[in-house]
Amino acid sequence: MSELRTSAPSTPVDRYFRISDRGSTLGREIRGGFATFFTMAYILVLNPIILGSAQDKYGHHLDPAQLVTVTALVAAVMTVIMGVAGNLPLALAAGLGLNAVVAFQLAPLMSWPDAMGLVVLEGLLICALVVTGLREAVMHAIPQQLKQAISVGIGLFIAFIGFVDAGFVTRIPGETGSVPVQLGASGHLSGWPVFVFCLGVLLTVALMARKVKGAILLSIVVTTVVAVVVNELADVPAQAWGLTVPAVPDDLVAAPDFGLVGSFSLFGAFGQIGLVTLVLLVFTLLLSDFFDTMGTVVGVSSEAGLLDEDGKVPHLGRILLVDGAAAVAGGAASASSNTSYIESAAGVGEGARTGFASVVTGGLFALALFLTPLATVVPAQAAAPALVAVGFLLMTQVRHIDWTSLDIAIPAFLTIVVMPFTYSITNGIGAGFLAYVVIKAVLGKAREVHWLLWATAALFTVYFAIDPVERLLGVK
Repeated sequence: MSELRTSAPSTPVDRYFRISDRGSTLGREIRGGFATFFTMAYILVLNPIILGSAQDKYGHHLDPAQLVTVTALVAAVMTVIMGVAGNLPLALAAGLGLNAVVAFQLAPLMSWPDAMGLVVLEGLLICALVVTGLREAVMHAIPQQLKQAISVGIGLFIAFIGFVDAGFVTRIPGETGSVPVQLGASGHLSGWPVFVFCLGVLLTVALMARKVKGAILLSIVVTTVVAVVVNELADVPAQAWGLTVPAVPDDLVAAPDFGLVGSFSLFGAFGQIGLVTLVLLVFTLLLSDFFDTMGTVVGVSSEAGLLDEDGKVPHLGRILLVDGAAAVAGGAASASSNTSYIESAAGVGEGARTGFASVVTGGLFALALFLTPLATVVPAQAAAPALVAVGFLLMTQVRHIDWTSLDIAIPAFLTIVVMPFTYSITNGIGAGFLAYVVIKAVLGKAREVHWLLWATAALFTVYFAIDPVERLLGVK
């Protein structure tokens, strides 16, 4: 959908961010910024847990308090920059999956500063790809219906994340011959936290059906209040809530500790591991960051109606450059690679259409530097209903895919299902790309495939076959 001017801008903020041009209002942008923050505030807890639970080659651990600070700091700075420079309602923070690679693949082979130096190098490589136009060219080479399939797959993926985070869906422990997941913790719903989640889902969908303004944010706030009350009145074990217990914190203010900022070694890893291993590790980081971002940017822009007539994202070069710079900043601050968050779609669901929403979200992350105890009161059970609702909104784009044309329908199907089934946006995009080029080739339509898609498919072949490749090269 192209950007259509609906009313004359009346303030400098309105004119700069084109709020009226995009059919939004300042109130919607603020609500959207709050909704995005609350749906991704969990990273303030989760990133320190993932990075803090690992130790490097020398047995060193990163300080949890310092990790909370750098997680909030980089998210705040880079999200504001994205809003101002990219004018897209897209928030950035430490990437889940990427931080696991850093913690459990890089750190055991080297020191923490060396591992973070590799993250900085990965970010610099991404910036180089943006400057040369290669990253943007790859995104433009993707057929529009595959982009829509990416959005649908992301919708299912984040809805699944919501169900899992809330405990509505769980893994079956110790069951090898059964299905991998089940309803609740024991095959049926039980416990107050799951009740809070179900109440939140019903409240969210009811408010959406009634077209209540601020439905998603209102649901998060109300459900959080209910969760706090339930936790006070009922005998709920702390572990039942997961990472965040909805309790009124003892202290509202906590002083930030910037001790990890700048603690990285750009080339230290080169003396720790072999060159082939080093290249493969950086390649894994880069590929995951590259395509997770691509799927997120396309998904959020499509849901916000910001794609132009050719299905392209406006100001894409700037957006991708900021995203690459976020990876650099994350490594430099020891927060792990920062990347675009699909939870930004929660803000879009609230009506956000411009970068002003990102400025609001970034401001809240900056506030979280000092109010971390308060920012982490929202439990997963109160935020997850928003993910389910946004999953529905993204899923509606499935109607634009031509399911009668198998050369696009099959790749679209694989893109959609592989994302939630493997818990990875990158895996879904890779499966769709590979299927697309193979089907086009066997149908004698190879010339219809852009050469960049062929190159990308080749990279994904290596990505999926990374284990045998490592064994073949003798690095495993």
